[in-house]
Order: sequence, then C-alpha cells, then structure tokens
Amino acid sequence: MAFKSKIKWVALFVLTLSLGSLIVHLSLTKFSSMNLVQYSAKEALSHDFPYIGSPVGRNKRLWGAVRSLESLQPYANPRNGYPVPGKTSNGFIYAKIFGGFEKIRSSICDLVTISRLLNATLVIPEIQESTRSKGISYKFKSFSYLYDEEQFIASLKNDVNIIKSLPEHFKSARRRSEFPTFKPKSSASPNYYVKEILPSLKKAKVVGLIIMDGGCLQPILPPILSEFQRLRCRVAFHALQFRPEIQILGLRMVERLRAWGQPFLAYHPGLVRDTLAYHGCAELFQDVHTELIQYRREQMITQGIVNDELSVESHIRRENGSCPLMPEEVGLLLRAMGYPSNTIIYVAGSQTFGGQRLLIPLRAMFANVVDRTSLCSKTELSDLVGPETPLPPDVFKIPNPKSEEQLKEEWNRAGPRPRPLPPPPDRPVYQHEKEGWYAWITENDKEPNPSPMDLRMQAHRLLWDALDYIVSVEADAFFPGFHSDGSRWPDFSGLVIGQRLYERASSRTYRPDRKKIAELFNIIRDDMYHPKRNWILSAREHLNRSLSEEGLIRQSLLSKPTSFLSHPIPECSCRISSAEITKPIKGKDGRILFGGEPECPKWMQSARAEKARTDETEPAEDENDVPEQLEPDVISSLTSLIDHDEEWDPND
Repeated sequence: MAFKSKIKWVALFVLTLSLGSLIVHLSLTKFSSMNLVQYSAKEALSHDFPYIGSPVGRNKRLWGAVRSLESLQPYANPRNGYPVPGKTSNGFIYAKIFGGFEKIRSSICDLVTISRLLNATLVIPEIQESTRSKGISYKFKSFSYLYDEEQFIASLKNDVNIIKSLPEHFKSARRRSEFPTFKPKSSASPNYYVKEILPSLKKAKVVGLIIMDGGCLQPILPPILSEFQRLRCRVAFHALQFRPEIQILGLRMVERLRAWGQPFLAYHPGLVRDTLAYHGCAELFQDVHTELIQYRREQMITQGIVNDELSVESHIRRENGSCPLMPEEVGLLLRAMGYPSNTIIYVAGSQTFGGQRLLIPLRAMFANVVDRTSLCSKTELSDLVGPETPLPPDVFKIPNPKSEEQLKEEWNRAGPRPRPLPPPPDRPVYQHEKEGWYAWITENDKEPNPSPMDLRMQAHRLLWDALDYIVSVEADAFFPGFHSDGSRWPDFSGLVIGQRLYERASSRTYRPDRKKIAELFNIIRDDMYHPKRNWILSAREHLNRSLSEEGLIRQSLLSKPTSFLSHPIPECSCRISSAEITKPIKGKDGRILFGGEPECPKWMQSARAEKARTDETEPAEDENDVPEQLEPDVISSLTSLIDHDEEWDPND
C-alpha cells in the first residue's frame, strides 16, 4: 500500500509540473504575440530611409539625365496649314475596341487619326473589356471606366469632331445592323480608308469599325502625312487622360515613393501569356505554366496569328532575343550597373505570368521591391473600382466519378505529352484542387469560357495597368523586361518608353538588346552571382549605350514599324537651337532614324534655359562604385529561398 501511495504522489507531482509548464508557455505566447506586427513595405522603406522627406543627393551616374538627349523637347503642335474641322462632316464613325490596356490606347489614337483623314465625326469608342456586361460598376460606361470623356473631347476640338453617342435617328438603324462594318488590320494604309471606307461613309453616313489588332492604321506614314503623326501624339500624350480618380491615386503613389527622399526605378517584367506563346518561350517555365503557354500557342496557330510550329526550342528563342528577360537577370543587370541593394524598385504590370515566385531572386537582391498593393490600401483600390453588383458565388460541384475504363481511355487518348495523373477513384476530390485559373488543364483539353468573375477581373486589370502606367512614366528610371518584340501588337513597355521619350527624352530609360544580354549571360550561366570584372564592365557599357542615341536608333528600327507611339520622334519633337546640330541618320528605306528635328520655338528655349540653371544647383552624390559581386548575405538568402521552393501553387 505504501508503494502504491508513493506512485500516486509522484504521478500527481508530475501532473502538477506539466500543468504549470503549460500555463507558463501559454502566458509567454500571449505576451509575445502582442509585439508581432504585420509586414509592411512602407515600414521596410522607413527602416532603410529613416530621414523621410529630406532631400538626398543623387548619384548622377545612376539617376542623372542623359546629356546627349537634353536638347530634344516635346513639340506636337500643328505646323503650317492645319485647318480646324468644319461643322459638316462626311458622316459618323463608331468603333468597338478589343484587347487589353496597350491595344486600347493605341487603337484610340488610330481612330482619331482616321476620323481626321476621312473628315468624319467620331463617336466615343466602346471598350469591350469594360462594358456593363463585364460586371463593372454602374457608375461608368465603357470609355469613362478608364479615360476622361470631357477632357478627350475638349482637347481634340481643333482636330476632330467627337460626340458621346450616335444621333437618335441612327441608333435604331444600328441595332438593326443596317450600317456597313469593317475590320481593318493594324497595317491598313491611308489609301485603304480613302478608297474602301470613305465611299461607304458618304453613302450610308455611318460606318462601324471593329478593331482587334491593337490598331487600325499603319505605324509609319509618308512624310507628307506628318501632321497625322503629330495628331497621334496629341491624342496619346495630351487628350487621353485617365479619369480623375485614377489620376489622383496614381500621382499619390508617386508621391509616396518620393516621400522617402530617394529616386526610384520602375520595372515591367513583360511576362504575359500571349507574348510568351507568340514567341515560343514555354520551356523557360515549368509544369502547368508550360502547358498553358503551349495551349495558347496552339490557339494562335489555329487562328493564323502564328505561322510556325507548335513546339520550338525556347532556349534558342531566348538567345535570339525573342523572350522576355527574367526578373533574376534584370536584378543582376541592375547590380552590374551599380544600383545598391536598398534601391526602390516598383514592379509594374497587372499580372506576371508564372506567379510571384519568379520575383523571389529580384526581391533577394533588392529589399525594397514594391507594387501597387504595397503602396495602396484595399479601400483605395476598391474605391477606384466603384460599387459593383455582387456576383453569384461559384458553387463547387463534385464531378461524377469516372469508371476505370474511362480513365484508361482518356489517358491513352492524351498522347505522349506529359499530363498529370488522374486522381485515384476512391480518393475524395477536394475543393482547392479544382479551383483557380489553371485548374481546367488538369482535366480538360479545352479552356473553359471566362466566368463572370473572370470578366470582371479583366476589367479591373485595366485600372491596375493605368496606375502602373502613371508610376512608370513618372519614375526616375525605367527598365523594361520586354519591348520591341517585332510583333504586330503594341506592348506596355513600348508605350511607356514612347511617352518618356516624348516628355523627357533625357530621362533614364533603358532599352536593352535582349540578344546581346543573352550572349552576356551565356558567359556566366554557370556562376551568375560571381561575375568577373570584364563582364560587369561589358554589361554596364551596353546598358549605358541603350540610354543614348544608339538605343534610340535601335528602337526606331525595331519598334516604330509596329507601334508609332513607342518612338514618336522626330515627328513630335524639336531641338534647342543652342545645342549642337545633329546630322540626321537615315535607314536603308530612307526613313530618318535619329535627328532631323526642327528648331524649337523661342518660348520653349527660354523655359529650358531656366530649368537648366535650376538643375545646376542640385547637390550631387559621390559616384562611388558598388561592389562588383553580390554580397554574401544576398547570395545566402537567395539560395535558401530557392532551396525551399519545392512545391509552389501556380496561382501564387
């Protein structure tokens, strides 16, 4: 009995100790959790830049203006003999515009130019991505969802007659499809409109245009039509202003970035599914993303957009400069240029194909990588969208189980290409396995139609692209991950580069040659984080050249034939008379690639001289070189992040 009583006392003692230990641990957990705070990009920036708002000298080698381009000034005003449109016109033109942000902006500029060419009255175009059927807020129509209608009409009153809608007696006839409709290509010439469309316009008084290629007029026009090129500039850079709510929030984001007293760089990855599919860059990705790109490429081949094989060698395409630069490569190039690890980098783009994991190496090299979600609260973004009608929830339905014979037949019919194994028949199907924008590829061979929520998200992406566009144009430096691709579509980076070139030609806008960059990375592919000094100097020399005349000439050769707005000089610029006269450089076709700008008016020259005196008084930072190799802590953090990247959700 004594032995049993001792065991009871020992057990009671151990139980008491366990209970006391549990209470102590719970208390520590409670008090320690009170000190935990959620990570905020703004607080991280304040840690790196404690002197908020204080002016800090800039390193001119990294942030200074390009001296050789300072004489170029924006000048899109009409020259001699440009009459104001009369009260009478040949008829009305209405248009439906399909595509994303880049195609919309380029198409509107072409529409105004065509209306001027045909002496027609333009009806405010309908943006199909932001119609009411896409579930946008009832406060907006399609055009006003993105742009300011009143500003658009008032700014172009001396160029084109613009109205908000067709007259009432034409609306019913349009609903009955009584008016001729055309689908012009982006390479359509002025003669096409004069000979094909103008007679129909005069006869029916109303014609409709359906624009799907990101434009409806050839980018390069004869010198005799230079006034129409300047009209394109006035539309893109003056008349097309975002609605006030977008403009205010975009400028507020720029103010928040500048509030830390440091310059910032904007970077657009250019990783878009259509772009990757068009150029055959599927093998640069993994697992489900490769299949998604190949599926889209197959669609493009069927539609006649791509005249090439389905399966191509993506690494060869990358070496040819056809594929976008990966964020890791961009980070290494910026480090080679000398940008320190605390540089503020704004990542533009409403979506990055491949998910956030592609940005991990860039974030490891540069701690202050931010985007719109870091600078704006959820309330600010939701207010920009406006009140929307709630959509019915997507009810998840468990599909009927398939028999073993059906599974075997589907597997044999799938062909030799790798496909995910079907789930075992007895295992339950969980909801998270069937949700997400990529889930269809695990079961179907055909991509389903977009859901109502998908259509609404596509409209929201127009707003996010507009915010990113404002920040990218105002940035102290801009680095494109993809531009001048040679396809027939305009791209986001090309439009940003064009507006920066128009407004401030001397701003630091990198125009890297991706083919040359691929050659440089092939040299250090085995040891990318410990490059030799010669490699750093070569990369730095190439990027510096891309900022100046050499980069502009290459941009004119590759980008201007597909998008005039990406290179609006010399038509929309002038040169300060006191500057050294640049001899025009012409291409093989006789087109001026660089130089040949007229002399700026006297009032512009006096304003520029005053600004130059102000710039000379700004303090300059010592131009000290940064280390040529990455710091050990950056390499170790990057390695640890990559090591833990075993399984990532493609929806991240």
